[in-house]
Amino acid sequence: MVTWFMGIDPVLQGFIATMFTYGVTALGAAVVLACKKVNQKFLDVMMGFSGGVMIAASYWSLLEPALSLAEELKKNAVLTVGMGFLMGGLFIILSDIFLGRQEHALLREDAWRRCVLLTTAVTLHNIPEGLAVGVAFGCAAIQGGNDYLMGAVMLAIGIGLQNFPEGTCIAMPLRREGVSRYKSFFIGQLSGIVEPIAGVCGVLFALKVQSALPMALSFSAGAMISVVALELIPESFHDNKHLAAVGLLIGFIMMMVLDVLLG
Repeated sequence: MVTWFMGIDPVLQGFIATMFTYGVTALGAAVVLACKKVNQKFLDVMMGFSGGVMIAASYWSLLEPALSLAEELKKNAVLTVGMGFLMGGLFIILSDIFLGRQEHALLREDAWRRCVLLTTAVTLHNIPEGLAVGVAFGCAAIQGGNDYLMGAVMLAIGIGLQNFPEGTCIAMPLRREGVSRYKSFFIGQLSGIVEPIAGVCGVLFALKVQSALPMALSFSAGAMISVVALELIPESFHDNKHLAAVGLLIGFIMMMVLDVLLG
């Protein structure tokens, strides 16, 4: 199975990897079918864990390869990667500001519209995650070697892990607002469907515009770090911030260990 995956077209690799990340989102949303309520401590730990996974994946699977590629392409590595990282972060920050204004305007509206806004926000944040996986697989195809491919696989695993609580955190609030279980599940899993689309676009972009790879990888890293800072960490720090912090540390260490074992 592993040999087969390594030998197939990189576009198909990116599609399969992002279908996995989408599938984990759907699995997280499926919790609403079995439970009326999820323990808040569990959610906080999982969100913290997801933050640690994404921080680690941003460095080892995106920033580190971006720096190496920039040096190989005879670019100013610090400037190129720094600019890409900043642009990716600003993309998420500006998106969050826009959505925050929309949310403020809807504060007096019905709960259903607020839930739709939440789903839209998470869906928007899933786009750079899918792009990041796709670009990583495109980079692996260009550079060759198992190290880059395993880095891309690691990134997909990391994003998949953090998608589980994300799916749950969309579906459960919808259920609390009176939406049926199946509709809550459907909307929760739908937030992740953009990842395979973005993943394929990311692979194609990487293959077509090879000189822009360092910028694309660092852009994705900046976007992911901003998602952690704006969404995952604040959402995990309710009354269980110490547990959330432990979850973040465990998530980071797990991804670091995976990098050592697989890389």
